[in-house]
Amino acid sequence: MRLPWGGRKCRDKAFWHRLDTRTQLPKSDPYDILTHMARKQSSGNPSTPRKAVNRDKPDRWKEDIAASVDMYNDWFMRFAPEAFRTTRVQTTADVEAALTATGNLTNVQPDLLREHPEILPTLRMSTCPPLAVDRLIGLAGVPVGLVKSMELKKQVPPRMSVDAITSELEKIGTIIERMADPDIFVWLNRKKPPSKEEIHRAATIVADRLCGAVANPIIRNAQEKRQLAALKAWLENRGYQQVAIGDGTKFDAMKPGTFSFRMNIPVKLEGGVHSVNIPVDAVIKPKVASPDALPIFIEAKSAGDFTNTNKRRKEEAVKMAQLRSTYGKDVQFNLFLCGYFDTGYLGYEAAEGIDWVWEHRIDDLAEFGL
Repeated sequence: MRLPWGGRKCRDKAFWHRLDTRTQLPKSDPYDILTHMARKQSSGNPSTPRKAVNRDKPDRWKEDIAASVDMYNDWFMRFAPEAFRTTRVQTTADVEAALTATGNLTNVQPDLLREHPEILPTLRMSTCPPLAVDRLIGLAGVPVGLVKSMELKKQVPPRMSVDAITSELEKIGTIIERMADPDIFVWLNRKKPPSKEEIHRAATIVADRLCGAVANPIIRNAQEKRQLAALKAWLENRGYQQVAIGDGTKFDAMKPGTFSFRMNIPVKLEGGVHSVNIPVDAVIKPKVASPDALPIFIEAKSAGDFTNTNKRRKEEAVKMAQLRSTYGKDVQFNLFLCGYFDTGYLGYEAAEGIDWVWEHRIDDLAEFGL
């Protein structure tokens, strides 16, 4: 099915079913269904915010998508290399420290791994070929829990005995030494010790391997910081004051005209018995809001390709459902978008009653009453 407003094919039957049942229109024209549904919501559907900003305007989505993609690519070309290089410089220094601690990869001792479990990813990237976590576990024949604890928690399992830990870490050290890449660590097959230049060169190569494995998170984190900085500048230019995260102010006690970033919002799970905290990027209390009114929740989203956004689009819908079930139908949960968000993504979010502001048109925030 080709969408007449320029979108890709959408095979999400549940999505179109929701549109059809909510609008009571035939499935003959997705554009008419979506437009009718979104405008109906904005004009009085009590389950969504009273005023829609962008979700009820599919006629301009295609133009906004193109502008957003251009903005993201412009930022990527100018700033992503710097963000990656900054991380690589720090990672190179960390690798050099790991090499020093292991006798330049000639003496990987259990005591070192026990005291500094955080160097395990560096050691895995020092082999030929680089070892994935599961491959190291299989080759060394060590417990899954040990390696996963070192990788994720940066510690050895606290309930594991010292003798058992020593024995298993010795196996890991043996594999690392045996498989150390001789083309990177050129001193391994000679008696002459490595020079400073050789150590730095080897550390840079391993750092590139480490950074390459986490390149997308590095770029995503840099982009999120930039988006939140843009939100902060826009709000402060309009007289809003930032609430520090550590001052103990809860989201429902914020004063009108204030905002905060990365707040944890308690929500009830299905059934209403248990609750969990969900992180929200920006929480803003409009100046015109009454003291007991809920703030506006905004999630900053950026993406460098269309595929990943459609894989993650249900995350926002889940957050919206959790917030509504806990705090009622008047919850305002919106998105701050930059990058590759196609009509399939936008249509899905619109069907869930989620609105958004494009970063290239940030002044649309004012239409949320800010």
